[in-house]
Amino acid sequence: MMFRRKLLTVFALTVFLSVAAVALLVSEVTRRAFGHSEDERTAALVTQFHREFNRQGDLVARSVGTIASSEAVTRMALALNRASPDAGPYFELARTIAENNQLDFLEFVESDGTIASSAQWPSKFGYRENANAIDSFTAVADRGAFLKQEDLPDGPTLGLFAVRPIRAGERPVYVIGGRRLDKTFLSGLDLPVGMRVLLYQNRGERFSPEFLVDAGTDSTESKRPAEKLEPMVDAVRQSKKETLRLVQWSGDPAADEVFHAIPLFGAGNEREHSLLAILLIGNSRRTYVELMRRIRSAAIMVAGGGVALAIILSTWAAARVTRPVEQLAYAAQEVAAGNWYVRVDVTGDDELGQLADSFNRMTTELLGQRERLVQAQRVAAWRELARRLAHELKNPLFPLQLTVENLVRARQQTPEQFDEVFLEGSKTLLAELANLKGIIARFSEFSQMPQPRLERVQLNDVVQGVTQLFQAQLDTPGRAKINCQLQLDLNLQPLAADAELLHRAISNLVLNALDAMPQGGTLTLRTRQEGSKILIEVADTGLGLTSEQCDQIFTPYYTSKAHGSGLGLAIVQSVISDHGGRVHVQSEPGRGTTFVIELPVAAT
Repeated sequence: MMFRRKLLTVFALTVFLSVAAVALLVSEVTRRAFGHSEDERTAALVTQFHREFNRQGDLVARSVGTIASSEAVTRMALALNRASPDAGPYFELARTIAENNQLDFLEFVESDGTIASSAQWPSKFGYRENANAIDSFTAVADRGAFLKQEDLPDGPTLGLFAVRPIRAGERPVYVIGGRRLDKTFLSGLDLPVGMRVLLYQNRGERFSPEFLVDAGTDSTESKRPAEKLEPMVDAVRQSKKETLRLVQWSGDPAADEVFHAIPLFGAGNEREHSLLAILLIGNSRRTYVELMRRIRSAAIMVAGGGVALAIILSTWAAARVTRPVEQLAYAAQEVAAGNWYVRVDVTGDDELGQLADSFNRMTTELLGQRERLVQAQRVAAWRELARRLAHELKNPLFPLQLTVENLVRARQQTPEQFDEVFLEGSKTLLAELANLKGIIARFSEFSQMPQPRLERVQLNDVVQGVTQLFQAQLDTPGRAKINCQLQLDLNLQPLAADAELLHRAISNLVLNALDAMPQGGTLTLRTRQEGSKILIEVADTGLGLTSEQCDQIFTPYYTSKAHGSGLGLAIVQSVISDHGGRVHVQSEPGRGTTFVIELPVAAT
């Protein structure tokens, strides 16, 4: 990236990040403020609900107490305590008294559970409640109002109830009265703007929209799908604890609501009674979302203006600063491409001018050093080649010289034995000439390594082929025992490679490992895959290598053996490099040596 673009990027990023940081800070402060406001409004509405709940409960308790102490109800209790009580005359009494006292529910129940009169369900006359119901009447008698689910002909409903006993004889008669907890009750709450309250009646094992009571009528909120509330209701039913959850009604975030779900229990300890209802208090996020949109719009506008300003500033700076820097960068690229004669115009004596002058002096010095370095490298290369060739050719030349001298001496001193000496000398000459030919062939082979012909190869097959090739050598009688272990990953992916060249490279490593264990040991060939690479390891338990030997072991003509050209590992490195991989060695003296080949996995 050019310096001018970097300068523009820095200016633009500085402005953008500053605006983004301010916008995020404002957004976070706004979010916390709205969250705090929602908590306060929800707490106020919950308090209002409980206050209205208690007020309605007090009214129900007073009404039921007044009814229990009335003359008509006392006469009924006395009549029901007779030896042969007749509740028939009091069939309509509960309905009449309930209407006069503005109660939705009113029943008179004898001590054995028989209903003497019922305002909400007259046909229950003479019906006997179960023993548990009688026990619950006794437990809550003379106490305040409590939440209770009441069965009606059209289905169960919730109500605030109070129980008062009439002890006008040996057997008490219970007065059970109450008012509905329904839409009318909820509509009496003073709801702030953006809030609404719902009541879910916990009936049945599964969620049903029919059990949801909403104080709204034709509002948009009341027409939303109630099924969205099911996860929250189920969570409260399982935990029986207050829950806070965001409900997304549609793809528009402004339509979302944050709901506080509060469980409502019957009389007594919460853990000992079933969950009767769930109070749902919703807070609209429309105001918050619209405010956040305004903040984002303002941030985008400010960021856009800042970027425009950054472009202007970067353009001005480029005209004053970056143009000389770009010239230096172009000149440096020319030098890197091989043009060592490039020069930069020096304009001024400031820091940029000094830098241009230093660059020109540097290229002049580099030209001189390059010439000296090239000459030194050429001399060193020829010296190394001459040394290697002299070393390789000296050994076979000495026997050649001795053989020729022996032939001349035999021809002069013992002509009669010359034929025998000639035959023996000829064999020696031919053997040494073959040795010379082999040395020349190895050097020629290394200089003319073929390029790999890629095809789909399963590496485990190549490794197993190398093992079979050396198996006879491992089992040779009279040789120290070498155990060969194969640890092959059976899940290897195939790779694009030249199987013949890989076979040759691995064979060279195995041969080195065998030479390193003259007293026997263990040869291990291992394959495994790591991500996009396949690894081949050839490990021995031989004498190991020093760190200096590890650094030079892949150098052509370098060898630590008494016999060898020093080209084997150089050939291995060349083959693996042509396959796009790498080879390295891990070794310590006395702890063996491990050669690791890394090859890339490629689809074929």
